[in-house]
Amino acid sequence: MKILHTESSCGWGGQEIRILEEAQGLARRGHDLLIAAPPESRLYPEAQKRGFAVRALPIAHKGFAGWRALRNLLKAEAFDVVNTHSSTDSWLVALARIGLRNPPVQVRTRHISASIPNNLLSRWLYWGAVEQIVTTGEALRRQIIEQTGADPARVISVPTGIDLARFCPGDRVMARVRLGLALDDFLVGIVATLRSWKGHRYLLEALALIPEKRVKIVIVGAGPYEDTLRRQATVLGLGARVTMAGHQEDVVPWLHSFDVFALPSYANEGVPQAILQAMACALAVVTTEVGGIGEAVRNAVTALVVEARNPSALAAAIVQLREDPALRERLGRAGNIEAKARFSRDVMLQRMEAVFNATLASVRQR
Repeated sequence: MKILHTESSCGWGGQEIRILEEAQGLARRGHDLLIAAPPESRLYPEAQKRGFAVRALPIAHKGFAGWRALRNLLKAEAFDVVNTHSSTDSWLVALARIGLRNPPVQVRTRHISASIPNNLLSRWLYWGAVEQIVTTGEALRRQIIEQTGADPARVISVPTGIDLARFCPGDRVMARVRLGLALDDFLVGIVATLRSWKGHRYLLEALALIPEKRVKIVIVGAGPYEDTLRRQATVLGLGARVTMAGHQEDVVPWLHSFDVFALPSYANEGVPQAILQAMACALAVVTTEVGGIGEAVRNAVTALVVEARNPSALAAAIVQLREDPALRERLGRAGNIEAKARFSRDVMLQRMEAVFNATLASVRQR
């Protein structure tokens, strides 16, 4: 197949990483891939770095320039499938396909659980403008069906898969030596783009409730919330107990260095890749049941699940894991088994390939 991935977002996170991982995997399976993104986006240079064919298009915002650029691209290239990933590029592609002779099928992947506007235009997009809708979790699938009235047969969940050869248990001591982290600290780590809804602020508030100074937090990631978090750590007197590691090209050593992984999100989540990566690395996880997170973890089996926006509950879970090494090991071992069984990259690629093939076959039979 000849497949075009479009992404209008200029941010960076699990959504953009999934696009690259999926495109790379399908290219290895013999498909012809092109990625279209705004030139100012983070995805554009990252796609180039990985050797993808990538096209810079003015699609960061809805407008005539983006519509025209996409329409010209669709007319010039005989794509079989266009996989759109954000609201803006999904709208632009849907409109650009109108009136084309033999247009490519449009598969809309929805990665987050933000509310969908309940209006005629949204219903048009989800009811008929796109041929297939993919979500990263079953909770998101139900949300789309409930909020838009989309035909359940046209909405499918395909959780993000991870590279299990890369994300696997490692040596904690060696990782800390490599990263310059203290060997005798109890490290609670989070790997996530620094956005408000990831819940970093509640993790800092939880740390302030834990008097043991050897309990520390490592924050891996960059984003618009960085200055706010630095100020909060200072105000709470946590400067010496918080490491802001910034963006890391390779997060595996950081995951290996943690005692516990935390992701206290309170909104907008699908099934976060970071949780799956932590599970694959056999880390005990503390998280919330927001969006599709509950599809990845089971409370007291593979993780401790706490109420969102509740620093006290978060602090209690961290202390419980610190004081009970056997519980940490049991949760980490169970999470590793779960990740290998359900969330491999190969499973994701097989399912997305099947979605594209089935959607094409269905349209061609009409």
